[in-house]
Parts: sequence; structure tokens; C-alpha cells
Amino acid sequence: MTTQFQRIEEKEVSIEEKLRALYELQSVVSAIDKIKILRGELPLEVQDLEDEIAGLKTRIHNLEDEIKTIETAISNKKIAIRESQALITKYTEQQNNVRNNREFDSLAKEVEFQNLEITLSEKRIKEFTADQTAKKDAITSSKTLLSERLEDLNRKNRELDEITEETRIEEEKLKSKAEKIEFFIEPRLLTAFKKIRKNARNGLAVVTIQRDACGGCFNKIPPQRQLDIASHKKIIVCEYCGRILVDEKINQLPDED
Repeated sequence: MTTQFQRIEEKEVSIEEKLRALYELQSVVSAIDKIKILRGELPLEVQDLEDEIAGLKTRIHNLEDEIKTIETAISNKKIAIRESQALITKYTEQQNNVRNNREFDSLAKEVEFQNLEITLSEKRIKEFTADQTAKKDAITSSKTLLSERLEDLNRKNRELDEITEETRIEEEKLKSKAEKIEFFIEPRLLTAFKKIRKNARNGLAVVTIQRDACGGCFNKIPPQRQLDIASHKKIIVCEYCGRILVDEKINQLPDED
């Protein structure tokens, strides 16, 4: 499509020229939309995979930290068991040198207490070990899933790169063309165009009259209103959907001198 207008510096831009600019801008951005549709859901799929991979890496890192904490706890319990065993040996030897039953019973209670400490520590070691095993299994499954997701990401990125490369030059040309047209359109009108486009189905902010109806929502346009649209004397929007209406011959009009 060849741009049929250029920025006018020395005279006021007419409504007709504004309508023509809006219509051509719509044609260009619609062509860009088609390129994005060609890429399909790949960009979103890539983003979802990247988010999932980041989550898996964080989970693995957290699990590894938790395992280190468990290992420290197990080590401390083993130290506690050795200390209790040393005390049991000490108290048992002391029982051989007691002077009365009261001292013997006191030492026996200390031995009994240390045996309970050993039993409790051994129980905690079993619990820690079971938790450690579960976390290691979780790391293994997470790493397997991470490997699969990385392969998926690489495949999706290759597909996206291929499609992007095929359409990159065309998209860059269209974006450059859209910027030039936007420069021609006054800011207030351009803002309105973008707002309508954002809220409109298929991104259509400017539509032609088709079979006496709005080309966006397909509601009938009265004959008199069609004449007003065809006169290009003012910017008219559809009373039903809010899109800017133009006639089918808008882009066939000759430039004003």
C-alpha cells in the first residue's frame, strides 16, 4: 500500500485528510495484527514456560537449602547422642565409687535421662532422614520436569524465531509506516483512535460501510447518515459500537493541492 498523503505544514488539515489518514493507519495496524496472529500463542507459551522454569529453579534452590539445614540438624543430633553416650559412661563409672544409695540412685537417674535423650535424638534423626529423602525425591522430580521444560522452551523459541525472522522485515516496515501516519494525525484524534481500537473487536477502530451497515458491528446506518459520512465534512462514529465510520471510496480520493 502506498501512502496517499504527506504531512501538511503550511495549511490546515481537512477532515477529509484526517479520515484518509485514520483509514490508512487502520489498514497498516491491521496488517501488523495479522503478523501477530500468524505467530499465534507462541509468545505467551514462551513466557509461561519461562515463568514455570524460573519457579522450578527457585523450588530446587529452596529444597537444596532445606536439605542442608536438615543435614546440619542430623549432625547436631549425632553429636548430642555421642555426648549422651559419653555421659552414660561417665555416670556408670561413678556408680562404682558411690558412698550411699542416694548417690547411686541420682547417677542412675542421670543415666536414664541420657538414654531418653539418645532415644529422642534417634527418633528425630529418623524424622529428619525421612524428610530429607522426600525432599531429595522432590528435587529429582523437579529437575526432571525442569529438563523437560527447558527442552520445550528451546523448541518453542526456535519456532518463534523462525516465524519472527520470516515476518520481521515486513513488520518493521509496517511499524515505520504507522509511525509516519501517526505523526500526521493530531494527538487528540490519535488518542481516540487508539482507545477505540483497544476496546474494539479485532482491533478495528475505523470501518467502512458495508451493505448499508457498520463494518464493525453490522448495525444498519440510515441513508442520510451515509450521505454525511460520504461527504467527509466531519468525523462520524457508529452510534452502536463507537467505531469511526468512512465510506469505501475514502482512500480513492485525490490529494488536495
